[in-house]
Amino acid sequence: MSRAAWAWPAGLAAAGVAWYGAESLRHRREQGDGYELHPGQPAVGDREFLYAAEALTAAPISHGNEIDLLVNGDAIFPVFLETIRGAQQTVNLLTYVYWKGDIAREVADALCERARAGVEVNVLLDAVGTAKMELQIIADMRSAGVTVARFRPPKPYAMKRLNHRTHRKLLIADGVVGMTGGVGIAEEWTGDAQDPDHWRDTHVRVRGPVVRGLQGAFAENWLEATGDVLVGDGHLPHLEEIDGGGPMQVVRSSAGVGDTNAEALFFLAIACARERLHLTAAYFAPRPAFVQALCDAAARGVDVRVLVPGPHIDKEIVRVAGRAVYEELLDCGVRVFEYQPTMLHAKSLSIDDTWGAVGSVNFDNRSFALNDETTLCVQSQRFAAALDAQFARDLEVSEEIHPGRWADRSAGHRLREAAARLARREL
Repeated sequence: MSRAAWAWPAGLAAAGVAWYGAESLRHRREQGDGYELHPGQPAVGDREFLYAAEALTAAPISHGNEIDLLVNGDAIFPVFLETIRGAQQTVNLLTYVYWKGDIAREVADALCERARAGVEVNVLLDAVGTAKMELQIIADMRSAGVTVARFRPPKPYAMKRLNHRTHRKLLIADGVVGMTGGVGIAEEWTGDAQDPDHWRDTHVRVRGPVVRGLQGAFAENWLEATGDVLVGDGHLPHLEEIDGGGPMQVVRSSAGVGDTNAEALFFLAIACARERLHLTAAYFAPRPAFVQALCDAAARGVDVRVLVPGPHIDKEIVRVAGRAVYEELLDCGVRVFEYQPTMLHAKSLSIDDTWGAVGSVNFDNRSFALNDETTLCVQSQRFAAALDAQFARDLEVSEEIHPGRWADRSAGHRLREAAARLARREL
């Protein structure tokens, strides 16, 4: 082929590389390292920590909220269906994954029943995450009066936005009860993590003023997808504080220039850890600044433990990319565990027996910088204790990565890790 014939494809390739580089810089912080806190950094149990989290993320702190921690499908889906069936005015459901199985039909049937009863039912499906969904389910929901919309469907003139999804998982009934976490609507999430076909995940149900934050996260994506603004008592009722309830915060995050709210929140929380930090991450491929933040915590004497998927992960490239940072983490004193029984899809963080977070945020660049995400933050010793107890149960069926053995892994493994690490920005 002549040199002239090669010119235009070479030009396109160069343009693509330049664009990718520009996008990388667009999301790069001015300083690549983590945050530096002034002397006297607050503990996560202090009100000053809440003020700092609120200031950095613009997510208001609300008081008088109660929460239920739900682990695995056998505990989650009965509450999920109960929440839908109990709605009297509105149901708002947003999910990244809605695939197949009996639970997919059961959720759809519950939504249809409420719509036929006169309840306003709105369902927002991420167009990429729900690509495997049965079209008949959507048709049945619409026939019953459910308003179904897709978030950022592929369009020739807007291909760039395909890389920016809504990864949020939200259910809000009557504006007074809300659910969020990591669970998708598919057969994989049913059961009790008893085998590789049934995944391990964590979800929560909340009541109190914090529900308005979950409603806001739904309304933001709904507005973009439909142009409709959700108002009225059915969506935004007056919410009284619950006696004995505690402070909570819904942090929502979207792609932008510089740090996202999710990044700011996680950097702050890690930097304020003093004794214990338990991180459960379904997809763990951190950039250097977060590796350094975890190592800095370990250097301060914090017992840092990271739990990630083992052999049953559904995206092997993410596991390989995450393993590329194991050696650095192990060398600085971070303990790493791989969950063995099935796919670990949970996303949670608990710190110092006092503060915890559960939501859709993974510990990777896709969650921190590319997707729309939501995480619920709770300052509560009871809730942190529940997260820690589940963390301990998960460690019992996990394999710890030991520094000496890991350092002896083969050159082939190292090569695969180095190659996967190059794609970390998109993972």
